[in-house]
Amino acid sequence: MPNVILFITAAVLVTINAQNAFATSPPVICTVSDRACVIEELKAAAQSIDNENWRDQIYRELAKTLAFDKRIDDAIIILNKIKSPDTKALTIRGIGMAAADNALSTEDYNAIFTALRFEAEKITHKPSYAIALTYIAMAQAFAGDDDGARKTASDMENDALRHKAYGETAEIQAEKGKFAEAMKSIETINSTAYRNKAYTIVSKILADHGKLEDAHAATLNITNAYKKAQSLQYILDVQKPRESERK
Repeated sequence: MPNVILFITAAVLVTINAQNAFATSPPVICTVSDRACVIEELKAAAQSIDNENWRDQIYRELAKTLAFDKRIDDAIIILNKIKSPDTKALTIRGIGMAAADNALSTEDYNAIFTALRFEAEKITHKPSYAIALTYIAMAQAFAGDDDGARKTASDMENDALRHKAYGETAEIQAEKGKFAEAMKSIETINSTAYRNKAYTIVSKILADHGKLEDAHAATLNITNAYKKAQSLQYILDVQKPRESERK
């Protein structure tokens, strides 16, 4: 994807170019079949919104659309127009998830997630920064970059948010049927309480997908007797629903 690869080499120039890119242009009349033209109409409308929060919301959705269309460099430019750190973090998530939905090469994904991390580092609001890293890790897991997802999560300084990032990465891996990767992600959590919670959630996900052996193996790692019992009961109920619950 040349559009993607070229971005990473120009990542440092994004902030400089963002102010000049997409300058207000004369109104255009589009046919709805011309998607690129309609996007230009949307961009022009967004620039005319006076309320900053509303404008940020529109930019967030526009950036996601551009990313879905594999226009990652353009999505990043729109990202830089957003003022709210929370909305910026959510936009980073949207771009990452949209990219993960596309079948791209490892090289392309590395470029995208490197670019998103570069943008996340600009966020000075610490909670929003931590959320942005969590979202990048989740998007990496969706894209199949399991090692990259764990590496991103490991860079988080806040213990609780780091544990949460590992747990959510494991949940995504379980949803994708990647039992070994999910277990590896949970094992990186150094809090017993968070680890037990992650094993419980992952076990349920696996059971719901019919992977009862894997669900059982995950449950056996739970050290809290109450949570383990609940998890085992859930597996039994998925395996053979009780008559009273089928009515």
